[in-house]
Amino acid sequence: MDAAPNTPNHFESLLSQAREYADSRIALLKLKSADKISDSASDVGSALVIMLFIVIFLLVLTVGLALLIGEWLGKTYDGFFVMAGVYGIAGLIAITNRKKLIKMPICNFVINKILNDTE
Repeated sequence: MDAAPNTPNHFESLLSQAREYADSRIALLKLKSADKISDSASDVGSALVIMLFIVIFLLVLTVGLALLIGEWLGKTYDGFFVMAGVYGIAGLIAITNRKKLIKMPICNFVINKILNDTE
């Protein structure tokens, strides 16, 4: 008959441990999420800085090439038209193949970042 009075205490203790376990799992999930978000945000931030430098480099290179081509063709603005045509063709290629060239690499990067627990 001693088992009956201890049963509610045992059940309450078990419930308390279950709550602590659930709270610990939630806290762990929050920490893992924060880690993944901060890691992904830092990767995106560094990629944006690198892309900024690449864009500035390409802009200066494009202006230089446009001036050089314009000098070869005799009129400066012709060089800019040629460079605009080159970028127009590149843009059409990018639009035509955007899923393969842009969307899939970005999706794969994000999925790898989220699922990759071992680094």
